[in-house]
Amino acid sequence: MIITLTANPSIDRTVSLTEPLRRGAVHRATGATTHPGGKGVNVARVITSAGKPSTAVLPGNQGEPILVALSEAGIDHRGIAYPGAARVNLTVTEPDGTTTKINEPGATLPPESISALTTCLQDLAFTAAWVVLSGSLPPGVPDRWYAELVATLRSGTAQIAVDTSDAPLLALAAEFSVAAPDLIKPNAEELGQLTGVDGLALEAAAEQGDPLPTARAARSLIDGGGPRAVLATLGAAGAVLVTDEGSWYATTPPIAPRSTVGAGDSSLAGYLLADLENAGPADRLARAVAYGSAAAALPGTALPSPHHTNPEAVTVTALTPLIGNH
Repeated sequence: MIITLTANPSIDRTVSLTEPLRRGAVHRATGATTHPGGKGVNVARVITSAGKPSTAVLPGNQGEPILVALSEAGIDHRGIAYPGAARVNLTVTEPDGTTTKINEPGATLPPESISALTTCLQDLAFTAAWVVLSGSLPPGVPDRWYAELVATLRSGTAQIAVDTSDAPLLALAAEFSVAAPDLIKPNAEELGQLTGVDGLALEAAAEQGDPLPTARAARSLIDGGGPRAVLATLGAAGAVLVTDEGSWYATTPPIAPRSTVGAGDSSLAGYLLADLENAGPADRLARAVAYGSAAAALPGTALPSPHHTNPEAVTVTALTPLIGNH
């Protein structure tokens, strides 16, 4: 079982254009889709589509559209009552795969709803292999809540993965000594936030065939008492995995991107699916990159199922001799 938390869920609406987006212009869409969203919800969708058990935990009131959509999609979930409704996020995709997102801030979560979400996670974690804490935090939630959750949940048997950014990510890092998760999944920008390096430079180096700056940045987090593993996604340049066992870099053949929505979430889901099968780190990374690439090749907010992926096409290179072990 994989449990996911989405503290700031959304209804994700994607509009597809036949021409580049022009500011101030009138465009006619060729199509539009709507899905229940938020990073943890996306992970649960991918896990469920692979036939593995997953439960999405999120703020949600009975009869609210996002919970109805989850039920219709066959996604097991626990909705925690709160005085609000899921935000609506708009994504505009262009023919070349360029994606523009406009995300609403989300409804304020009162202390009683935060407490109820925490209790729900604690109860479900007893039956889970992984607990995934994903996405932004809505108004009313302190930046250090993820750190508090990791410290609370790490006493159990479930492993903990965190995928967030900005203030919540930095607050978590500030408490790594008592709240280090088993896995974090930053992109290049987020890895830069954590290590003080230029995230754009990390991704640019990887695009030129040099993943070592990313691997060294990730290794510094582990060596500094942080997470046990760092899965750093680098967009079209692939991904780097650094663990206590070593470091690896994975790439996949070029694709025609259609939408980047959910690609990082799909990568994390692919990694977790491989872990459930007791795959080694290189195979976990290959599955992560295969799922992320498959998501980018799908339109709108569509997310991949196993038949969309091709892990055998992923090239994995061991970096351990070049940057050392923990």
